[in-house]
Amino acid sequence: MRRPRLREATGRRTFTRMPAKPEFRYIGRGLYSLSDAERLGRIPRARIRRWMEGYWYSSGGKKRRSAAVIHSDISREVGELALTFADLMEIRFLDAFRKHGVSWHSIRIAAHRVGNLINSTHPFSTRTFKTDGRTILAEIAHPTEGEQLLDLVKNQWELQKIVSRHLFAGIEFDDNDNPRLWTPVKGLRVVVDPLRAFGAPIAVDGSVPTSVLAAAAKAERSQRHAALYFRVPLRAVQDAVAFERKYAAA
Repeated sequence: MRRPRLREATGRRTFTRMPAKPEFRYIGRGLYSLSDAERLGRIPRARIRRWMEGYWYSSGGKKRRSAAVIHSDISREVGELALTFADLMEIRFLDAFRKHGVSWHSIRIAAHRVGNLINSTHPFSTRTFKTDGRTILAEIAHPTEGEQLLDLVKNQWELQKIVSRHLFAGIEFDDNDNPRLWTPVKGLRVVVDPLRAFGAPIAVDGSVPTSVLAAAAKAERSQRHAALYFRVPLRAVQDAVAFERKYAAA
């Protein structure tokens, strides 16, 4: 049996023969390199690495450490830093908070408290936060500790609009209110599903990875020939090509 080994240099999945005893616990959870996450989340990989590994900084003449806020249980178990589908969904929300002026200190506190409140390791991307975000943020902002969460609570109305409109769009949830499937681009029949192709973007019709269909269309110099070869509708190849162009690696 083969399972993917992520290659950071190219940002593409390659397949190498692994030990006879496969790690089945990775199947169905998605598996993404930093390059994959950067491409799909549109977030610099250096930022993702800091969120996942923490970092050192100087303050008051002393060297201090900022701990990780995303604790991936896959982490380096696959040989290098990697993310699950749940991790990928969560970093999109963290990035949105930062882009809209919420301090990193507030995000860290909120992530910890919200996680405990709703019993989730990836609290911001859950359907619970989507529906009850304002109530949750108000509840964790205790009056005696309001300064620490002031900017998060102050911006919660704006954040609710931003988060609901852009980040929850295209996400389908499971019975436990966790993201189970993501349609990154409205109008393209392409999904990111951790249960298929190790979470690589695939065409809905045929479940073939978009990178494979786009590469075939380029090699054949014909989207129609690629569709015939993989026995998928022409629309599947067209959407795959459009998706790969939109999310082309930098």
